[in-house]
Amino acid sequence: MPVLARAVREVEGAVERSAVRPSIRTKFQVIALLVREERARVNSDPAAGDTYRAEQLRRLDGIATILAKTAALEPSLLALLAEDAVVSAAATSLKREMLESAGVEPPDEEPTIKAPTAAPPTNQRQVVPQSVVSRQLANPFLAPDFSSPAPREPQARRLAGWELIGPLLKSFEYATASSTKTLPNPTSLRSAAGVDLMPHQARLVAAAAAGHRTFLLADEPGLGKTAQALLAAQAANAYPLLAVVPNVVKTNWAREAGLWTPRRAATVIHGDGDTIDGFADIVVVNYEVLDRHVGWLGELGFRGMVVDEAHFIKNKKSQRSQNVLRLSERIQSRTGRPLLMALTGTPLINDIEDFTAIWQFLGWIDENKPGAALMEALEDSGLTPADPGFYAAARASVIDLGIVRRRKVDVAADIPARRIADLPVELDDAAGRSIRDAERELTNRLVSRYQSALATRESGTVVDGIDHDLVRRVAGWERADPDSKTGENVFSLVRRIGRAKAGLAADYAAQLAHNVGKVVFFARHIEVMDAAEKLFAERGIAYSSIRGDQTPKNRQKNIDAFVNDPEVSIAVCSLLTAGVGINLQVASNVVLAELSWTNAEQTQAIDRVHRIGQEEPVTAWRIIAAQTIDTRIADLIDSKAGLAAKALDGSDEELSSSADLQLEALVTLLTNALSAAG
Repeated sequence: MPVLARAVREVEGAVERSAVRPSIRTKFQVIALLVREERARVNSDPAAGDTYRAEQLRRLDGIATILAKTAALEPSLLALLAEDAVVSAAATSLKREMLESAGVEPPDEEPTIKAPTAAPPTNQRQVVPQSVVSRQLANPFLAPDFSSPAPREPQARRLAGWELIGPLLKSFEYATASSTKTLPNPTSLRSAAGVDLMPHQARLVAAAAAGHRTFLLADEPGLGKTAQALLAAQAANAYPLLAVVPNVVKTNWAREAGLWTPRRAATVIHGDGDTIDGFADIVVVNYEVLDRHVGWLGELGFRGMVVDEAHFIKNKKSQRSQNVLRLSERIQSRTGRPLLMALTGTPLINDIEDFTAIWQFLGWIDENKPGAALMEALEDSGLTPADPGFYAAARASVIDLGIVRRRKVDVAADIPARRIADLPVELDDAAGRSIRDAERELTNRLVSRYQSALATRESGTVVDGIDHDLVRRVAGWERADPDSKTGENVFSLVRRIGRAKAGLAADYAAQLAHNVGKVVFFARHIEVMDAAEKLFAERGIAYSSIRGDQTPKNRQKNIDAFVNDPEVSIAVCSLLTAGVGINLQVASNVVLAELSWTNAEQTQAIDRVHRIGQEEPVTAWRIIAAQTIDTRIADLIDSKAGLAAKALDGSDEELSSSADLQLEALVTLLTNALSAAG
């Protein structure tokens, strides 16, 4: 220990003098290696007493702290702390000298020094956000977590020599057993945050609490897979947790985390990750930017990983699949039994070979053989692929590892017959920035009008704080002047938001169609419909278009194609034209790409699907642009819906009009701006 203490002070002094020569870098790395080895030796020494162990670990922590502060002054030293950093011959020699100086006999033969394994090729540059560097500095010697026993190597006895991956896949084609793992009954239907769970959700969380750690959760969309994953991570204490998700839902993941696990901070990676919280418990990243972050994500010490829309990794040759599998392998190497969850709404019986990548992510198989748990289950069956009962037994063995699939019709009693699920999306491209700039311009114009009216008021009335009557008059002036030449107005702003959301909304509709079949896509503006149809065509998804400029004959032809042709997955509908008078109940999922100006208009659209004869619960997915006026409009629609319900029940409340909602949106913008200004 004294040798390490002297050496670390030498390195600290050299860095403070900006004299970081190669010899100092070598000494820094050797000290880090010796601290790691000594920590492991002290922890594993059966003869060491508790007092001795605590004292040695305290002294090692002091040396580690000095190294961390030194690396903060000279960040280039951080690369030498990586587990796969190359150890030079000079470092090997210095390490031997320091051991001899401490009276420790070095091993006769040093292990062969290997260059780090080449990372998979990437299309993006690798980055490390500054907040992540801060987290690494706070704990530069993150130890692997083997508190839970790691899976044993698969031991084949009866099945030695058999090729098993093919028969395992075939077992899902030939056998007819249940495709859902049996889950325990929950002790409570309420989360720790006080939010009620549906029974099917609580059963999966109970399984995680009981110690199960791998799940292929294939519930249909609308059954709350995101909530189940977040609560399973909480039950398993699988923090930090990594969630790899499609771009369209990454903002919603942070929102759901705030609802279901509010005590666990969530952060979303956008672009290079400059705005993330490196100390968050839940890190959300989308597939498209995973390339540039896969390096530091593999070193952060995650104890759990969730892959949403896991069928995205079905092609094991793709970069996204390689990145996901690399991270999973890294997490499993550092944690004895991590929580691994693959979420997908796609039925498992279709294209079962596509799920080999998911099974590999979950650790159920590797490239050419079953993992330890699966091999043990297959051996315990006492059968081989030559035996008639093998396929049913093999399928049951895979399912028991954690395949869970529930359909909406199976749990209809647990969920509302009709519900609206908000899906916030982040407009983080140039169009999104332009929209936020335009919204600020509109808000500033409203504030300027308010201040001008306040300054020139002749009545002499003085109001303490915000004059809410004047706010409503200013908003009325703005609404009455939709063709204002002074800048963006509320109508054009909302239309621009609709165009910016179009691709994300269409992408989500395409995912739904892939998962559950038929989907109804509603938009208000023609350009949004055009953008959606272009995306569907590019992806080879058959759709019907129901618009106002069609003849009645053509419109009915397109409706019939959607209703009767199993190949037509999506109906792209005009909110104004197709929102009334047609029956589309062959679908049970609706995507509202743009918001309505009235609750009645929104309800009419949903009722094209939620009709008498509908046998499944209906979910309307409302796409909302986060951090824009879209969120305020959605809140206003919901509040007006409550007033409408009261009116229909016989109260004196008047039903809201589109003009009311436009006025209220402007009132909210101006009120919030004045409140923020103090």
